[in-house]
Amino acid sequence: MATMSLQTSTRATFGPDRHGHLDPSEIAVGVIIGRTSEYFDFFVYAIASVVVFPKLIFPHVDLVTGTLYSFAIFALAFIARPFGTTVFLAVDRAYGRGVKLTISLFLLGTSTVAVAFLPGYADIGPSAAVLLALLRIGQGFALGGTWDGLAPLLALNVPERRRGWYAMIPQLGAPLGLFVASALFAYFISRLSSTDFLDWGWRYPFFVAFAINVVALFARLRIVVGPQYSQLFESDDLEPAPVLKTLRAEGRNVIVGTFAPLASFALFHMVTVFPLSWVFLFTRENVEHFLVIEMIAAVFGVAAIIASGPLADWVGRRTLLGASAVAIGAFSGFAPQLLDAGDVGEAAFMILGFILLGISFGQSSGSVASAFTRANRYTASALTSDLAWLFGAGFAPFVALFLSSNFGLLSTGAYLLSGAACTLIALAVSHRLDRPEA
Repeated sequence: MATMSLQTSTRATFGPDRHGHLDPSEIAVGVIIGRTSEYFDFFVYAIASVVVFPKLIFPHVDLVTGTLYSFAIFALAFIARPFGTTVFLAVDRAYGRGVKLTISLFLLGTSTVAVAFLPGYADIGPSAAVLLALLRIGQGFALGGTWDGLAPLLALNVPERRRGWYAMIPQLGAPLGLFVASALFAYFISRLSSTDFLDWGWRYPFFVAFAINVVALFARLRIVVGPQYSQLFESDDLEPAPVLKTLRAEGRNVIVGTFAPLASFALFHMVTVFPLSWVFLFTRENVEHFLVIEMIAAVFGVAAIIASGPLADWVGRRTLLGASAVAIGAFSGFAPQLLDAGDVGEAAFMILGFILLGISFGQSSGSVASAFTRANRYTASALTSDLAWLFGAGFAPFVALFLSSNFGLLSTGAYLLSGAACTLIALAVSHRLDRPEA
């Protein structure tokens, strides 16, 4: 009877426009805009970590070491993010979701645009690295507050047989953000001299990121603070709970949810950030040419994410994640060497990698929300996402570059293989990923 009531309420809220209610497509648009803006920020910084910061911030060391330092700073955002989530969940409880989003996105935009004004080592010496680290921590801390609950809200208020389809929608933001960020950098690198690009050209994508954040803020606020959606958040218990209380109640599921998608999270940086660093440092390939390859691969990633929806609805999310982990494990055994095989090898690595990433990553968020009890779902989902990014992806560029520069490309497969193993182990001990809603 409760299920019938919830479905009736959902149908009413998602009713025709003549009743003044928003429909699921508008939630989907808000989710995609929000995630694309976040991932665009992410990839603008990631690309700059390879082609700008080693020369601008660490010119006193060799390029490989400078890139490793840059990737170490890159990882700080993933360490800061769970702390941001904890603080902003308290803001959410005290002042509401709209206030939390406004503050966090303002902090994210400010930290991002401030990078565009960053002086180099030649101007202020080692203080440049300290400033970059502080701004990166600011980005990560702010990202902890951008969790709006729209993704689980969308996934939970659709027919059960369509949950895989709707669960993939938030993940589309990753390849879309990469496509736009790569296009911007490719344009400036191809149009400017190396001196002009390193002096001022690289700064423009950070200004664009700030503008996109402003647009995303208003698009998301229009949804999350609306009375219809506030009622839905409450009816689905998508309200912030204290972090310690949530961990006491959901600790086991948080751990399982953290490691279940680890294969796709490890693969994420192995086909986005790391390949750019390898090509830039160890091949004669033009950076802008490889960025175009990334853009093409991102299109395949979009198609694969979309395909993951009906696949998950057909075979189940747990089965799809397990099969994807096995495929990623196999990919780790041979694919990294393709990066040393010229244009064709690079394109093959990127396209195949993005197809695997899309299939697995497309359902990584859907595998989380359904594991938690309703009262803790909002907070537990946010924390699990943070921890999965931290353990699965945060250190991937650093580890992969360190291994490949010291032991060869094939050694990076060990990192991917470990992620696949963690996913399979987590799925083996989990009995709740595909269970009916609590």
